[in-house]
Amino acid sequence: MKIQNPFRFGLIGTLGVGLGLLIILSIVTLQTILTYIGAAIFIALGLDPIITWLEKKRVPRWSALIVVIVGLLALFAGLVWMVVPIIVDQISELIRIIPDLQTQFQEYPLVDNLSEQFPFIDFQKIITDAGDFLTSNITNIGSGAIKFAVAIGTGLFGALIVLILTIYFTASLPAIKRGLYQLVPATRRERFADLAEQITDSVGRYVIGQVGIAACSGILTFIFLSVIKGPFPPVLACVAFFFSMIPLVGTLTGSIIITLVCLIPGLGSPLTALVAAIYYLIYMQVEAYILSPNIMRRAVSVPGAVVVIAALAGGSLLGLLGALIAIPTAASILLIIKQVVIPRQNEL
Repeated sequence: MKIQNPFRFGLIGTLGVGLGLLIILSIVTLQTILTYIGAAIFIALGLDPIITWLEKKRVPRWSALIVVIVGLLALFAGLVWMVVPIIVDQISELIRIIPDLQTQFQEYPLVDNLSEQFPFIDFQKIITDAGDFLTSNITNIGSGAIKFAVAIGTGLFGALIVLILTIYFTASLPAIKRGLYQLVPATRRERFADLAEQITDSVGRYVIGQVGIAACSGILTFIFLSVIKGPFPPVLACVAFFFSMIPLVGTLTGSIIITLVCLIPGLGSPLTALVAAIYYLIYMQVEAYILSPNIMRRAVSVPGAVVVIAALAGGSLLGLLGALIAIPTAASILLIIKQVVIPRQNEL
């Protein structure tokens, strides 16, 4: 190929590469905001079937929107009210009981046994030095607690942004869809709109199904911990709820965390942790073979191997949000292949 004007060719090529790098840099810089927007759209698509169901019950759309938004705000406020005060109280309590913990460890029979087995190690001195270190560095612990509180505040601020965007997208979802459909050529607009509605309905049903499974996990966890007098039933129920939203490994991860919390001295006991481990082993079987198949088969139809691959790939690419949207994305791709790609190939 003969280049007539090498300078112009090089300039255009350089500008193209620079524009590409600028776009990539912008995406990386705005990844937090894009994550908020993606999460808000995902939740809005999950709320849309509820609004549609209320409209079928002859409720005006504006009334259905108000009901759904008020319910969403009440859920957000309830979670904040349950979790934040308990976390703050426990951090303050931990700082207060450091001297008592030091005394208890010194009087614990295990320390004497260890001292007898290993006489060359002064365990009493180690415990005393550790207590003195914690006491002398109480300012650092306080600053760490402040950093932890700032992290919680940042998370709550992000959740508030997602909540505001969700309310906006939920209220204007039909207008957004109509605006997107206008960008498609008129000859293909009807087919595109039909396919897009199927995809959004599938995503909405998936979100409702996943929230339903997570709600079962959270409610049953709260009841179980309340019955066995486990530590912090409201907080751990929220942990079970949010982790159950993650496909494949969410319930297992949440169960391990809750079991370990039940094992902490002063909060639980080995017996409590053992009972919790047995309960979650049984619950995971019930969820895997009864709850999840019956709830999710009405939402999306995706082969098991595709579910695993999609969840792993989505989690690696976009973290938690990627793991959440991976399965409906895979379902949407399969739907496009079945209704667009395969019929087009059959026409050739």
